[in-house]
Amino acid sequence: MSDSQQQIEKLLYLYAERIDRGDFEGVADLLADATIVGAKGEPGPSGHAGILAMYERTTRRYQDDGTPHTQHVTTNAIIDVDEAAGTATCRSCFTVFQALPDFPLQPIVAGRYHDRFERADDRWRFCERKMMPEHFGDLSRHMLIDIRPG
Repeated sequence: MSDSQQQIEKLLYLYAERIDRGDFEGVADLLADATIVGAKGEPGPSGHAGILAMYERTTRRYQDDGTPHTQHVTTNAIIDVDEAAGTATCRSCFTVFQALPDFPLQPIVAGRYHDRFERADDRWRFCERKMMPEHFGDLSRHMLIDIRPG
């Protein structure tokens, strides 16, 4: 695996770590140069402020520790890098698990991410994150909005 691929893979894992910690400010920092795109390609929020507002509006955090009590697992990352152009793409899968005292550990949503990256100042950064949830469990304890299609 190239150094660029490793750096990009680290960005995938940092996203999961930050959202599971309830660190929406950190998620917004990570995606500050990006646009979130919906499953059908519809543009969503972009930039730090827009992305922070989206997570605060849509994702529940619990008072006991400020987290959503989730575990985001990112797998099957297929990273393609164009070193000369300073661009890259990644297709990956995600599964989100959740557990609460009255809600046993279970998968609550799974799907795919299609990400685009660019290199700026010798570091890789997200420039687009397309979120495509495909399989839905009980999201009532995680999301503040309904993300199911239709």
